[in-house]
Amino acid sequence: MSQPQIAPLRARSEAEAARFPALLARAEQLAGTVLLGEHGRKRPGMGDDFWQYRPVQPGDELRQIDWRRSARSDQQFLRQREWQIAQSVTLWVDDAASMRFSSDASLPEKADRARLLALAVAILLNRAGERIGLSGSGLPPRRGEAQISQLAQALALDGVREYGAPDANGMPSHGRAVFLSDFLGDIDAVRTALTAAADRGVQGIVMQVLDPAEESFPYRGRTIFESMGGGIAHETLKASELRDRYLSRLAGRKDELARLCAATGWRYGQHHTNHSAQSALLWLYNAIDGGHGR
Repeated sequence: MSQPQIAPLRARSEAEAARFPALLARAEQLAGTVLLGEHGRKRPGMGDDFWQYRPVQPGDELRQIDWRRSARSDQQFLRQREWQIAQSVTLWVDDAASMRFSSDASLPEKADRARLLALAVAILLNRAGERIGLSGSGLPPRRGEAQISQLAQALALDGVREYGAPDANGMPSHGRAVFLSDFLGDIDAVRTALTAAADRGVQGIVMQVLDPAEESFPYRGRTIFESMGGGIAHETLKASELRDRYLSRLAGRKDELARLCAATGWRYGQHHTNHSAQSALLWLYNAIDGGHGR
């Protein structure tokens, strides 16, 4: 790689790294505003319902190792009970270029809000004894402050694709998951991920994060629409004539997402970046726990 190519890459890497501590601090502050009291997480307890053996992972405690099963192999294994699997929550947060859209300087980018909500809910879940992981990042569900720090670092990075595709790989069977995205890309990718997750008994939440301009389509006259990644562009002299078709397609996308969630046992929610992050976090946390909110 030549020196001219290295400089922009280094600058971008430093900028992304600088976002990490700020994101973590804001997420901790947001999580602190959600007063949970003694609510805790609903879980069956320490019962003896055996589910499966799994290889030991970093962060597991030695007392959890099943030495009899491990003696029959070169690996060490845990005897995993059903309640332990149900405590795993895997996040997927869209890092694609479309998420970097904001219609006004006073509003956060969709990516910023999605990352903030994901990390804040991870902090709450960690405090409640849950294991939290990040799909597609090499971070399987674990507990602890070190895991939260690694989640924050991974979430601070931007992707290069125009639109994101959910990643259901690595989600523990019968665990839970949260997908945060604008979900404006390929709907087939969403269908594939939700179906794969449901086939493994994973239940979760799809939260669609949108900018208010994407809901209202306030554009008039000559307008050039360009994707955030720069790969798609469309110019029109009468943007207002596109409004009805656009809003119809957006409504159709929302309906399709709601149907997919209903068919797979997931929950569908929406959040707009001009609305309160606190209320969105409270809804999200309650939804993970099977509560009711919208």
